[in-house]
Amino acid sequence: MEGEGNSGHNGAPVRRDWERAEAEGVYALPFADLLFQAHTVHRGNFDPNHVETASLLSIKTGGCPEDCAYCAQSVHYDTGLKATRLMDRADVVAAAQRAKAAGATRFCMAAAWRSPKDRDLDQVCDMIAAIKRVGMETCVTLGMLTPKQAARLADAGLDFYNHNVDTSPEFYRSIITTRTLQDRIETLTRVREVGIKVCCGGIIGMGEHVEDRLGMLVLLANLPNHPESIPINLWNEVNGVPVKVTADRPDPIALVRLVATARIMMPKSVVRLAAGRQYMTDELQALCFLAGANSIFVGDVLLTTKNPQLDRDASLLARLGITPGLV
Repeated sequence: MEGEGNSGHNGAPVRRDWERAEAEGVYALPFADLLFQAHTVHRGNFDPNHVETASLLSIKTGGCPEDCAYCAQSVHYDTGLKATRLMDRADVVAAAQRAKAAGATRFCMAAAWRSPKDRDLDQVCDMIAAIKRVGMETCVTLGMLTPKQAARLADAGLDFYNHNVDTSPEFYRSIITTRTLQDRIETLTRVREVGIKVCCGGIIGMGEHVEDRLGMLVLLANLPNHPESIPINLWNEVNGVPVKVTADRPDPIALVRLVATARIMMPKSVVRLAAGRQYMTDELQALCFLAGANSIFVGDVLLTTKNPQLDRDASLLARLGITPGLV
């Protein structure tokens, strides 16, 4: 049931006119009321006992010219990460086959570029076509795209393009100066225009306030079309980057509130617990699923950071009676 139609739960219109104060009001509801409302919306649009499983592979690591203050892959910071070349197609396809065997239904590929060169895009398009033949959904994140590049990815059969807004418009300049928020919106528009689905969310725990987290949700909810997938990343501590762990890091209840608010504001979008799950208890993840999260990354590593072990995820989902796979 992924994707946006014309109505949400019980036929209510899918809104694209949210005000910040309205989002703050939803977020601040008594916890039981917020979870009840979010779960009701979730159950009205998805099977609450299914969670999408995706796998993420860094096909080109490090050496990125952007200055995103949270990222280990930026050339602006000394994080000890060694830059690599674009992986060979055969190695990427083998990784996709292993991911499928481990239960993943979507294979996501990330390359640390500001924007891809055409010769690199040729190789990525070959990877997309090969992974489609494996029988998995495909997603890539390659930085900014021209209209022609977006069209080439569509022709290759790409299902999703990931391009996060990262945070609120107000906090954005505090963490990135080499790419504007409007640059990101333009890439999202180009992807939409060629029929590729959008995966777009952000990162929390970078020193922003609750108002910024809600500002990010308002930005996403007021796009012409809601993203089909919304990853919510809990920032992983990285040595050598400007972002540091602060007192504003969201506590477990704050994270559940954010997931629930995202579900209410964007009822037909898949909400993914992305980076940072290794910090989350089983109980916290269970509350997030109850609040409307219905996607996770599986596998031991996400780009350059750790992820829960496969056996832990399998055990948790089994104990909750949740079936992994497509939602």
